[in-house]
Amino acid sequence: MWTDAMKRAVEWALEEDLGSGDCTSLSSVPEEMVHEGFILAKEDGVLAGVEVARHVFGLVDATVSFEALRSDGALVTYGEAVIKVKGPARSILSAERLALNFMQRMSGVATMAHRAQALLEGTGARVLDTRKTTPGLRAFEKWAVALGGGTNHRMGLYDMVLIKDNHVDYAGSMTEALRGVHRYFEAGAERVPVVVEVRSMEELREARQAAAEVGLGLTRLLLDNFTPDQAREAVAEVAGALPLEASGGIDLTNLRAYGEAGVNFVSMGALTHSVKSLDLSLKSQPVLPA
Repeated sequence: MWTDAMKRAVEWALEEDLGSGDCTSLSSVPEEMVHEGFILAKEDGVLAGVEVARHVFGLVDATVSFEALRSDGALVTYGEAVIKVKGPARSILSAERLALNFMQRMSGVATMAHRAQALLEGTGARVLDTRKTTPGLRAFEKWAVALGGGTNHRMGLYDMVLIKDNHVDYAGSMTEALRGVHRYFEAGAERVPVVVEVRSMEELREARQAAAEVGLGLTRLLLDNFTPDQAREAVAEVAGALPLEASGGIDLTNLRAYGEAGVNFVSMGALTHSVKSLDLSLKSQPVLPA
């Protein structure tokens, strides 16, 4: 998942932070000073962003040695050293904050995804992320979800048709909205998964009937703001003919109830939009001449 676009995003972030130079380090730290540093976990969680940090240090100074002591996706504990760096002190200081920013954010997301998926253990359901991500950081946050054991939903507006209430309102009806999707594909557009959001059992039945009428295969139905009992009713109604996804108002306190209702997926905006970063810090010391 480490793409060229993500590398460019890191370069932009470094330019934002470093600008014309780290004037504090350049003015106060001797040029010849060499430091060795360790990034430490200050709390338990799932580590993510190691490879991003490697790229940050490499961009700042290719002479800095970078050793990953733990890999992306690893469970780490308080006080554990996860990365070792060694090189010019100025360079380590210049790269430190950006590397930690990426790692702390991604590790927080990965830890949340791990906790959420663990709550669904034994139900067969998978936790999904959403598009409620930090602008410019979606690929990083979705990578972190996957590292934590979660499953990625659509990456953007281009890789899935997701019919929501506003689309139905603008199209005039559920049938017209799905008929439009069918025409779109028939005209040569790339065929992508088709998911329909429903807000009631009546809409669920309407969506299935409309899709059958226009000859459009659905990938799954999204149950919007259904209670666990309503989700259980939908599971019985569909009887395995289509995967079902529960979404809306779901957090760690009620997540398992949806899994036990029998849905296949549970999507949570909280995986990315309000997650707490994992506490990490870099501790370094000068390397004395031999």
